[in-house]
Amino acid sequence: MKIWFDISNSPHINMFQELIKQLEKNGHDVIITSRPLANTVDLLNRAGMKHTTIGKHYGKNILLKIMGYPIRVFELWKFLKQKNIDLAISQSSFHSPITAYLLKIPSIYTNDNEHALGNIPSFYFATKIMIPENFKIDNISKYKNIINKTIKYPGIKEGIYLWKKADSINGNDDENKNNKIKIYIRPEPQTAQYYNGEKNFMDDLILGLKDEYTVTILPRNESQLTHYSNILFKNINVSNTPLSFDEIAKDCSIFVGAGGSMTREMAMIGIPTISVYQEELLEVDKLLLSKNMMIHEPKLDTQKMKHYINTLTNRSSNLELMHKGKDAYELFLSEIENFENKKI
Repeated sequence: MKIWFDISNSPHINMFQELIKQLEKNGHDVIITSRPLANTVDLLNRAGMKHTTIGKHYGKNILLKIMGYPIRVFELWKFLKQKNIDLAISQSSFHSPITAYLLKIPSIYTNDNEHALGNIPSFYFATKIMIPENFKIDNISKYKNIINKTIKYPGIKEGIYLWKKADSINGNDDENKNNKIKIYIRPEPQTAQYYNGEKNFMDDLILGLKDEYTVTILPRNESQLTHYSNILFKNINVSNTPLSFDEIAKDCSIFVGAGGSMTREMAMIGIPTISVYQEELLEVDKLLLSKNMMIHEPKLDTQKMKHYINTLTNRSSNLELMHKGKDAYELFLSEIENFENKKI
């Protein structure tokens, strides 16, 4: 088969990279399109994944998003119409299922964010929908045509690619006693449709920690990079290039994330993790909280952070979701290859 992946945000690279390698090993051809959002293009290039960037990101403004939506669909259709694609696959790319429908090819669509408005057209036009087992599906359960094409996979999205690391995880060492704590901070997703929280709300926290701990900021975009490059944040590490999962994981003592896959990744491998997300939590985040794999403190301040650091102890990692991730990975691979020779 010739399989098209639309990678429209940076977390999707980790999710699909091993799947793509395995599909190519199994004899399938893969074509990748990308969207210039967050660190997506840079990370694809660093991973050596050949791709073609199509369209642009229209920012936070909902009206611009709506206007830009059909534009990118048309651009994708125009680019792909002579490529003889057999199957489209995407994670939360709202453009992919409709483009696939216009190309008259089947599509697999997956998303773990039940608050994303783009799920509505994507669920309708996708041939098959794959969602995590605890995805809140109540609001679409009345649509039988959607339910009948929906499959729930074990665990959460991050397990699909982290499961291979389970054997190398022995829990996080308590660096509090002998070494300087290294705190990594991922700011809020300012341009996301579903995010309506505060902007740059962690500034006071960051400034309160910088003299006692090693603090590294992981900006999502140029706007955040510019903000944290201000002289006010002198002596704070601000990553001007996207860091890989492994680079962060091996150096991080504590992770503070304002939402997103990176926060869940660190929690899953046993790094002490604090979510400061200011919107309604996703079901996948609630699952991690219920298993005591991270904490949620949207009003985190310097005092609370120092208290948390002082209570850190060695702990073993909960690998339940990692093991479920292997089952999810194999389910995705099987469902993809089951589309061999199928058309709609």
